[in-house]
Amino acid sequence: MGQDLYERFAEARALFDEADAILGFALTEVCFFGPMEKLSQTSVTQPAVYVHSVVVARLLAARGLTPDVVAGHSLGEYSALTAAGALGFADGLAMVRERGRLMQEAGRERSGAMTAVLGLDDDVVVRLCDEAGPGVVPANFNSPGQVVISGEVDAVNSAAEAATAAGASKVVPLPVSGAFHSPLMEPAAQALAGRVESTDFARPTVPVVANVTAAPETDPQRLRQLLLEQVTAPVRWTESILALAGMGVDRAIEAGPGSVLRGLGRRITRDIKISTAGTADEIEGFAYSA
Repeated sequence: MGQDLYERFAEARALFDEADAILGFALTEVCFFGPMEKLSQTSVTQPAVYVHSVVVARLLAARGLTPDVVAGHSLGEYSALTAAGALGFADGLAMVRERGRLMQEAGRERSGAMTAVLGLDDDVVVRLCDEAGPGVVPANFNSPGQVVISGEVDAVNSAAEAATAAGASKVVPLPVSGAFHSPLMEPAAQALAGRVESTDFARPTVPVVANVTAAPETDPQRLRQLLLEQVTAPVRWTESILALAGMGVDRAIEAGPGSVLRGLGRRITRDIKISTAGTADEIEGFAYSA
């Protein structure tokens, strides 16, 4: 993960090395060589994805590919804020490290579950969660027909069974360490507040479409508050992509590892052409096509 970027680009090496120093452990070693069990720990995964995404955004910007507006899915909102100049790299990484640690701790203290429900309308999934009780909530509105639910294990299982009975095409338990974007993360949100409040936020150079509001935001204090709300609130990704389209965006780049967001975006709207940039070859390809 990111090793080709480190080996090919001096700016990538500088950021990865800075991350190692900030974190106090060799993130580069885990990213490049594993083991996967350690990389999959929330407290490691979140800094790893953040660093990789910011590295890519910086490399794209150096090639003239700067955004007019940014958005990030869950953790990705931190790298989006950094790409927009609202957060410094070191400040963003410090918050992400704390966020990952606190969410992992919250998951250990109150075990929960997350399950993807496919093939049902959003309002149906919302109703099924309401009927299953306060222990389960919609966590990610990822695309039409794909909603992730989160919360207490029994309540999630009950809502999942109801979704199957209601005609869901697939119900998939997710391998996560906690019930993210649910009230079970409230201890993490409260503990994170001090770190977020003490971090400097600047006015972003471009709007940031926030997960909580699915609307473009530019006020630093508002962005700060939304990051805290995001820990327990659902990710409104479908609405966020539609908001981008409504702003006239017709081309987007998924900056970071993988292509999950490109796939979701294609199911949301065909008005935005989405490309991926996560490898050295992909970034160099943009250098020739920009």
